[in-house]
Amino acid sequence: MTRHHLLSFILLLALMAPLAVAQPPLTVVAAVSADPGHLNPAITTGSPTHAVADSLFNGLLSLDEKGEPRPDLAMRWSLSEDGLRARFELTPDTRWHDGKPVTADDVKFTFEAVLLRHHARTRASLGPVLEAVDVIDPATVEFRMKRPYPALLQQLDVTEAPILPRHVYGEGEGDIERNPANLRPVGSGPFRFESYAKGDRVVLVRNAAYFKPGLPKVDRLVFRVIPDGATQAQALTAGEIDFISRVAPAEVARLQRSGRATLADVRFGPGGGNCIMTLGFNLERPALQAREGREALAAAIDRGQFVERILVGHGRIADAPISSGIAWAHAGGSFPASLYDPARARALLDAAGLKPDSEGVRLTVELVQFASFGRYADLLRDQLGAVGIRVRPRLVDPAAMVDAVFKQRNFDLTLVSYCNGSDPEIGVRRMYVSSNIGNIPFSNAAAYRNPEVDALFAAAGSGWSRPISPWLGRPISPVSKAGAASSRNGRGVARRRLGQGAWAATSCGA
Repeated sequence: MTRHHLLSFILLLALMAPLAVAQPPLTVVAAVSADPGHLNPAITTGSPTHAVADSLFNGLLSLDEKGEPRPDLAMRWSLSEDGLRARFELTPDTRWHDGKPVTADDVKFTFEAVLLRHHARTRASLGPVLEAVDVIDPATVEFRMKRPYPALLQQLDVTEAPILPRHVYGEGEGDIERNPANLRPVGSGPFRFESYAKGDRVVLVRNAAYFKPGLPKVDRLVFRVIPDGATQAQALTAGEIDFISRVAPAEVARLQRSGRATLADVRFGPGGGNCIMTLGFNLERPALQAREGREALAAAIDRGQFVERILVGHGRIADAPISSGIAWAHAGGSFPASLYDPARARALLDAAGLKPDSEGVRLTVELVQFASFGRYADLLRDQLGAVGIRVRPRLVDPAAMVDAVFKQRNFDLTLVSYCNGSDPEIGVRRMYVSSNIGNIPFSNAAAYRNPEVDALFAAAGSGWSRPISPWLGRPISPVSKAGAASSRNGRGVARRRLGQGAWAATSCGA
């Protein structure tokens, strides 16, 4: 089992009756918490898209449960001793769903024309270090690096670098974000696209010509959009769906008692892993540019309440800007155990000139976030309201959130579950470096700019091996001010392997 197939947070798989000798086509129905918006995983890190589309595509490599690279589209690879070249030989007879062969030209096109422009994590990390992708022959591709990049092999799976067909995306006109293939994708993965009814469901069917013998083991994969966690749980117990993801914590105990579900703990899934729920400030808004104002918000937030009341203990308070799931890079204790001090928050707001009006309101802010994070918005509104900050939540679907936050920059605060991945180069850099500000989903939402931090990330990622160049986490932690964050260690289940990329689940990570 590759790590890509593990489900993030809470996944539930209904227990199935033993299969008879003669079997009808096997259909598995999964619940996802949000409409994917589109089915092109190369232009977003959002889990609603990856939960579905990762079953349609492949990466050059896959990752096992320990994060070690395994063959996928590439059957072999080699690295030069100086770490500046990586060569990949493609698996023979890999074909797109329209029958055309997968070639090195597809790999080159995907990286240079798509991932380095639209995928937040790949753009931020690989962009500064990748010199070029060279086509050696139709079945061989070579990456030339400007400097050693130790995270490369962990960044080539279908979540971080899904390969697209050049003949579908590269020969058309216009913006790739509006390409019709985003809604009727042509991939190479274990499942083929059948239909997409927005707001309702996506249906995939088995790819009988898949290049991995014996996979997938399921004939149809149906993703039903069910935003409400309680409704998902009811559908599971009623036998209407086979598994769901990110179950509402309040439903966990009841479903455990039902005897109809199997749960397991995992850290990775579609969209990424080692995710931290982060409150991001729009630093282009005058009221949030003053450090005192941002520190006041942090002092007004009791992060422990989010773990207790929303996560019901299935998480922890983040004590560093890098997830504890990346043990070698985690600088535990960088953040105080608690920043919560309402009296200090009021004093800081006074010092910033934000005095209460006749209604006790000092500042009004708009919070833009996924609709599925509604309980976070409610608690933020209560806690910030207690010090005179009025929060107006705007709960939207993933596509509208990306447009408002990363394209239009029409927000004051936002909640993003930033997935750190297996290496800070993959999932943390994109949150802070100034080169990753712009119309890139789930990039540097705050528009945070600090030349010292840019330099630290460049230095930290330049070592050829982790023991030689340990992550420089502690120097950057004092300036990591994206907001109060609570880490979520997920629960998940994987009772049946459906094929590469076939775990029908969504974390709410990005």
